[in-house]
Amino acid sequence: MASSKKQRHGELAARLETLLNTVVQPGQRLLLGFSGGLDSCVLLHLLAGLRTKCGYELAALHVHHGLSPNADAWQVYCAQTAAQYQIPLITRRVTVPRDSGLGIEAAARSARYAALLAEPVDMVVLAHHQDDQAETLLLQLLRGAGVKGMAAMPLQAATENGKPALLRPLLEVSRAALERYAHDHGLQWIEDESNLDQAYDRNFLRHHVFPVLEQRFPASHVTLARSAAHFAEAASLLDEVAREDAVRWISHGRLNVEALRTLSEPRARNLLRYWLSAYLSTLPNTRRLHEIQRQLAQAGAEAMVCIEVGEGQVRRYRDEAWFDNGGVQPLQREITWRGEPVLQLEGGRLHVQQVLGAGIALARLADGGLTVRARRGGESLRLHPARPARSLKNLFQEFGIPAWQRAAIPLIYCGDELVAVPGIGVASEWQVAADHTGLVVEWRLGEC
Repeated sequence: MASSKKQRHGELAARLETLLNTVVQPGQRLLLGFSGGLDSCVLLHLLAGLRTKCGYELAALHVHHGLSPNADAWQVYCAQTAAQYQIPLITRRVTVPRDSGLGIEAAARSARYAALLAEPVDMVVLAHHQDDQAETLLLQLLRGAGVKGMAAMPLQAATENGKPALLRPLLEVSRAALERYAHDHGLQWIEDESNLDQAYDRNFLRHHVFPVLEQRFPASHVTLARSAAHFAEAASLLDEVAREDAVRWISHGRLNVEALRTLSEPRARNLLRYWLSAYLSTLPNTRRLHEIQRQLAQAGAEAMVCIEVGEGQVRRYRDEAWFDNGGVQPLQREITWRGEPVLQLEGGRLHVQQVLGAGIALARLADGGLTVRARRGGESLRLHPARPARSLKNLFQEFGIPAWQRAAIPLIYCGDELVAVPGIGVASEWQVAADHTGLVVEWRLGEC
């Protein structure tokens, strides 16, 4: 019996070692999301035993949600357990909003992921297992999720903006196998009392639905998890199609609305989802997506389409769909430029650099500096010495700057004279000669 246990548990460690050697580079920093429950205690034990062999650095992070009266005791337990393995433990206290509209489960999960992904590590490791995967798939099915939702949780997931990647190395391991491993190694763990609260959908499935399913279909956890893998493969193919379509139909972050008329309905919606996923953490449901597609594709050429979606708005301008995240704010004050390479303004940053033969003639500024002002209306600019001045309104239209962004564009003055408008050009009498140094001013909307 002892030999059988040793072989079984050695096989689990060997499988994990093979996976880690495939996805983790020596010297990388791994961070385990450590709740103190069964799953994360087993994974902590396994990762601690393999860190020298695989050559990674290991730390753990415990998120203190403050939702349970036992939360402080759990934090102490996690600290003591991590210390036994000589693993550094980070604790992050988070506030879980009860009125976010997400529900307590989802809000707590969102806060937990935000805390984990904010750490300066290479990879966040999570202890989700096969039973979790099956539950997630069934929940997504009951919610009417699409292919991506049915893919449930991926083994690996890349993140953006320099955040660490995600790794779930136990997705093919059942909870029963983890329990056997924990008992055979004398591990202790926390039992969260909320796991018994059947007001939560996942607990209801776990305590009522899956026991009945397993009586009729004993391998239901395994087969549902396998189906999630099939859906993940299908979702990957859909993403591949969307990336191919994006080469033709998406430019500078904007979606050519003609794609929604030209492509087949399913393919057009697939591209629309792909485009929106660059801006939204949660995609709109199918009904909302259909409505966005309809409005973008069917509205008249001059229609001011503006659709509230998640954290921003989808707008249409000149047959292109733009995503507006609400970062457009008009300048509230006049600012004097004192030679800074970057000016931080309300709605973005103004970058100024000296360039030979381009921009505002630096020599003309000897008797006065530049000021940055907001648009007030009625301004005009002459870009060519042989042509008349034109109103900014007409120039904005000519250069394809949408109406909702115009109020945020800072105007560059010398005294009372409009010298330049970023994205439009420099007044003809202020343009630098080819052999002289000029100031090139670039406006980057939404930069913080």
